[in-house]
Amino acid sequence: MHIVTEVDPKSGALLARNPYNKEFPGRVVFLDVNEPTRFVSGDRIEFIGRNGTLESPSAMYRDRLSGKVGAGIDPCVAAQVKFEIEKGQEKEILFTLGSGKTPDEARELLRRFGGPDSARRELETIWEYWKRTLGVVYAETPDLSTNFLVNGWLQYQVMSCRLWGRSGYYQSGGAFGFRDQLQDVMALIHSKPELVREKLLTFAARQFVEGDVQHWWHPPEGRGVRSRCSDDYLWLPLVTCLYVDEIGDTGVLDEKVGFLTGPLVRPDEESYYDRPQVSAQVGTLYEHCVLSVKRGLNFGERGLPLMGTGDWNDGMNWVGYEGKGESVWLAFFLCTVLKSMASLAARHGDHVFSGLCGEEAVKLIRNIEAHAWDGEWYRRAYFDSGEPLGSASNHECRIDSIPQSWSVISGAARDERAKKSMEQVYQQLVDRKHALVKLFDPPFDKAIPNPGYIRGYVPGVRENGGQYTHAAVWVAIAFAMLGDRKRAWEIMNLINPVKHSDTPEKCAIYRTEPFVMPADVYASADLAGRGGWTWYTGSASWMYQLIVKYLLGIRLKVDRLYFEPCLPSEWSSWKIHYRYRETFYHITFLRSGPSDRVVSVVVDGVEQKEKAIRLIDDRIEHSAEVKIG
Repeated sequence: MHIVTEVDPKSGALLARNPYNKEFPGRVVFLDVNEPTRFVSGDRIEFIGRNGTLESPSAMYRDRLSGKVGAGIDPCVAAQVKFEIEKGQEKEILFTLGSGKTPDEARELLRRFGGPDSARRELETIWEYWKRTLGVVYAETPDLSTNFLVNGWLQYQVMSCRLWGRSGYYQSGGAFGFRDQLQDVMALIHSKPELVREKLLTFAARQFVEGDVQHWWHPPEGRGVRSRCSDDYLWLPLVTCLYVDEIGDTGVLDEKVGFLTGPLVRPDEESYYDRPQVSAQVGTLYEHCVLSVKRGLNFGERGLPLMGTGDWNDGMNWVGYEGKGESVWLAFFLCTVLKSMASLAARHGDHVFSGLCGEEAVKLIRNIEAHAWDGEWYRRAYFDSGEPLGSASNHECRIDSIPQSWSVISGAARDERAKKSMEQVYQQLVDRKHALVKLFDPPFDKAIPNPGYIRGYVPGVRENGGQYTHAAVWVAIAFAMLGDRKRAWEIMNLINPVKHSDTPEKCAIYRTEPFVMPADVYASADLAGRGGWTWYTGSASWMYQLIVKYLLGIRLKVDRLYFEPCLPSEWSSWKIHYRYRETFYHITFLRSGPSDRVVSVVVDGVEQKEKAIRLIDDRIEHSAEVKIG
C-alpha cells in the first residue's frame, strides 16, 4: 500500500516508488515501451482481474488498460501496445524495465537504453560477458547433461541468483548469508577469482570483535541477525585457505578489514535482529580468520564443539540451546578448518598458531573417535541433556548423512570407519526408486527431545528427512574421495536435475526446472521425487565443485593444473578447454587402462615430468594430452 505509481510527464514512462522504504526511499522503478501509442495501468487488480490468474489475466481480454495510477491501490506496472501484423511480417517492440536511484537517473537510463539499437548492443555485451565468464572451464564429455551443467547453468545460477539477486521464487529475501555466499564463491575459483577475493573482505567486515558474525544481513545498512549459530564464522578461514592455496594470492591476508560491535546474544535467546555499529578496531583478513578459529574452539564435556542454536542445519536450533549440546558434524568440519589453517599459518610465518591448530585437530580427532562413533556410523549430535541424535537408539533421525560425508571430506576418520559409515548412507539414505538421497532417516515427527523448528516441516520434506541437495552433493564428493567412482557417479546422476526431466513421466513427478539445482526434493510417500524450491540454493556451487574438482578432477594450484579424476570406466576419451586469463589450453584425456591414475601429461608435444600443466598467459593456444589408466 506504500507503493505509488505515476506516469512520468517528461518521459511518458510508468514509474513506481516507495517513499517509506528506509534503505531506498528515493529509488524509482520504471517501465516504458518504444511505441508512441500505449496503454498503462498501475492497478494489479485491473490487470489480473477479480478472481483472475496470471495464466489468464483479465487484461488480455480487454480492449485497453485504463491508465489508472496513484496511491491506495494494489500496485503493479503494466503496459499494453496494440498493433496489426500481416502474415510473414515482423515487428520489433522494445519494453524497458529497470530502476534508478532518482527520477532523473531513471530518465537517463531510458534515454540510453530505450531504443532498439542501444538495447541490442547492450544485449550483445551481456552475451559476451556470460560467454567469457562461463567459458573458463568448458567440458566435452560423453555425458551431455554433465556438459550442460558445467558449461553454463551451474555458475549462472550461482552468480545471477545467489550473489546478485539473492532471491528466488520460493525465498524472496535479498540478504547475504555469511555461510551461504561464502560457499557460493567456492565455485568461482577458476572463473572469477577477483570476486572470491572481494567477498572474503566484504564478509570479514561482518565479524564482531568477539569472533562471531552476522548470520545474515541486508545491504546497504547492514541490518541483520546476530545468532548463536556455531559454524558461520568458520567458513571464512576455510574459503580463505582455499582461495590462497589455489590462486596464490597471499597478499589478501594482509588486507585491513574492520569489525562490528553490538550487544552479545544472551544465553536465553537464540538470536536478535539489529543494525550493528562499526568498531574502531581493524584487523587483517588473516587476523579475522585466526579469531574465527579461536571462537570455534568451544567444546562440551565430550570434547566435541558446542552446537549452539544450530550448526549447518539451522533447523536443529534446540539441540544445543542451553549451551551444552555438541555437534559431531561440526567436529569434522572444524577438523577441516584446523588442518587448512595450520598449513596457511605456517606459510604466513605464524608457527605458534599453526602448532595450536595442529594440536587442536589431533585432540578433536581423538574425541570424535571416542564419543561420536555409534557402531555402524557416526552420530549427528548430542542434546543438552546428553542424549544422542543420529544413533541407532533413536526412533527418528537414526542416521544423518552429513557427519558420514564429512568424516571422509575432513580426512579425520579412520579409513575403516569412514568406509563403513558411507556404506550405511548408501544402504539407508539412497532412494533409487525416487532418485534422491535423504538428508537423514526417519524424519522427525513426535520425537522427544524436540530438535527445533525442523520438526515444523512435514516429515520427508526439505531438511526434515527429504533430499537436501546441498548434503546430497557432499555424499557424492565423499564417494569420489574414497575412489568409489561407481557410487559417486550414481549419486551425481540421481541428483542431476536434467535426469529428473528427460522423459514426460519424470517431468510429471519432478515438476520443476530441469536446468538449475533444486534446494530439495521431497521424500514423503505421497510426494516422493517432487522438486522443492529451486534457483536459490547453495547446492549449485557444490554441484559445480563436485563435477569439476572431484569427478573430472581438475585441480588448480596457482599456475599449475593437476588431475585427480574419478570417472566412469567406460569413458575412453573426453576433452576440457581451459582458459587461463587470455590463453586457452585444449586438453584431451585418453584412457589407457582401468584405473583413474594419471600416467602421463604432454603439453605441445613435450611430456611433463610433474604430470601437470604449467599455465602461462602467452595468448597462444596450447594442446595437451593426459593419459589415465
